[in-house]
Amino acid sequence: MIKKAIFGGTFDPIHNGHLHIAYEALYKLNLDKIIFMPSGNPPHKLEKRVTDAFLRYEMVKTAVRNEEKFEVSSYEVTKDNLSYTYKTLEYFTNLEKETKWYFITGVDCLMDIENWRNYPEILRLCTFVVFNRPGYSIEKVLEKKISLENRYNSKIVFLDIPLLEISSTSIRKDVKEGRKVSHLMPENVCCIIEQLKLYQ
Repeated sequence: MIKKAIFGGTFDPIHNGHLHIAYEALYKLNLDKIIFMPSGNPPHKLEKRVTDAFLRYEMVKTAVRNEEKFEVSSYEVTKDNLSYTYKTLEYFTNLEKETKWYFITGVDCLMDIENWRNYPEILRLCTFVVFNRPGYSIEKVLEKKISLENRYNSKIVFLDIPLLEISSTSIRKDVKEGRKVSHLMPENVCCIIEQLKLYQ
């Protein structure tokens, strides 16, 4: 059976930490493909300033274009309405019925998932895969994981992997303050940020 994962996120901007997580998931879960899914209009960030969806999509596209097992989807960025994860999973599971689907996201999303729209359907449609983030107790994460698995008869994978100390938030802050960020992301992504004067 083909095994594919959707890696959801704002990717504002995508950086080496995201690529590191993707490769760890690819190898540890023996995946055939990882599809990066830049969020279009995420309902939980409506009040935050988020870079235009198509620009974020282009940055991800250029970041993964030479990676054989990575691709990027414009599915959410081309939607006119809000982007809900369960809708995205419904679309892809119907598109490829014989594929085993995974969904990769941060552990913060696991802890908050019961506030997501139609979250039981998310857990039914895929194997939910979460990577750790600073500030989260592994003990509490595992408690949440087991509780959700038992309640919804689902499978959740916790990827306890060494993380690169990089965040999109800190990159945006560094750019605004005139600091170099070329060591934190693929060169082509850095070029887009410089050419379009993003985050300044």
